[in-house]
Amino acid sequence: MRPDPAVLLDVSRLISRLGGGPATGIDRVEAEWLAHLQDRPHLLLCRVRRGQLLLPPQAGAAILRWLGGALDDLPPPDLLDRLRGRRTLAARAEAALRGMALARAGRDGRGLGRAAQAHLGQGVYVNVGHANLQPALLANLRPLPRAVLIHDTIPLDHPEFTRAGQAGKFRDRFAAALGQAELILTVSQATRADVLRWGERLGLPGHAPVVAAPIGTRLAAPDPAGLPAGLDLSRPFFVTLGTIEPRKNHGLLLDAWQLLERGPKPQLFVIGRRGWENRAIFARLDRLPPGGPVQELSDLDDGAVAALLSGSHGLLMPSRAEGFGLPLTEAAGRGIPVLATPLPAAREMLGDYATWLSPDAPADWAAEIARLAAASPLRRPALPVPAWDGHFAHFHAGLSETLRLSEVASM
Repeated sequence: MRPDPAVLLDVSRLISRLGGGPATGIDRVEAEWLAHLQDRPHLLLCRVRRGQLLLPPQAGAAILRWLGGALDDLPPPDLLDRLRGRRTLAARAEAALRGMALARAGRDGRGLGRAAQAHLGQGVYVNVGHANLQPALLANLRPLPRAVLIHDTIPLDHPEFTRAGQAGKFRDRFAAALGQAELILTVSQATRADVLRWGERLGLPGHAPVVAAPIGTRLAAPDPAGLPAGLDLSRPFFVTLGTIEPRKNHGLLLDAWQLLERGPKPQLFVIGRRGWENRAIFARLDRLPPGGPVQELSDLDDGAVAALLSGSHGLLMPSRAEGFGLPLTEAAGRGIPVLATPLPAAREMLGDYATWLSPDAPADWAAEIARLAAASPLRRPALPVPAWDGHFAHFHAGLSETLRLSEVASM
């Protein structure tokens, strides 16, 4: 049996997001890959302010420490960053990583493919963070095969939900991945179908296999220590979890709460940091009375989020677009009721577990919320959720088949 090749993992996203608040779903995937590789042959690639760094395994152990909050070994930023006033955690991390680098290159990564191969032998470049997907870099990573994980095609399907200019940048990264990678991974079968549809629509090469490798779900232990003081958990409450951005459709929930009958209302905890292009929703949140039935909570750690989710009457997810939707499996894996919109990826993960409601029907949401709030918190048999072992098994199976076909073609 062919041994699994060593991995050159791109950690550019993790470093750029260091100190940027609670981890997003994509951040968690890149961190999970980094942790998975700690006892396996690997190197790391990281884009920094002035180029690319090829990094040894000990850099990964350091990054995991930093992600866990152990920052004492981080040096000050480099002189140039200090002169420019860039004193962020990311700048300090880049300074530390430059001191560990096995090789350096410009932004296009010229020579890094050969340098990585010299250290790894048989290896594969893996990018799971949607960052650093530049055509020139991907080309210069040859002769290593390249595998790219695509989380969703939301910027192509719904450019109105993204920051100005991001849809075009995503299209360029998407084209680079499909045009050069030997293996494309997706987080769900629904996203796989979207990738194939957009690849055909954009006239991109279809030589790389597209393999669905659902990402795993880790259920953090509930820990109320990180909850804000004075939060009333004695009354029924619901949670919605995720960045406050247009596609998450928070406005529907605010409308639903206005429709609930007069009298004591259940509480809604809006958990997540504020995102972009959502000024009207931010204004509505800013007008909420302190201690009212709807409260915005940001910067909660995983234990605090788990404590709220575990004690809630349900998770509410009225999203208009998702590639996977980690909060859905986090709730279902605990037996928590879920009200959600019937998006393809959500239906794929939860099946008949959730109550499916239209993203344009606040009255229907209000009625279902009132029904759940009128009783004690309902708990269902927990839904088996995807495991990370399965994700990595899909990756290795897809890569093995890709390498086998490549060998056959070269005979």
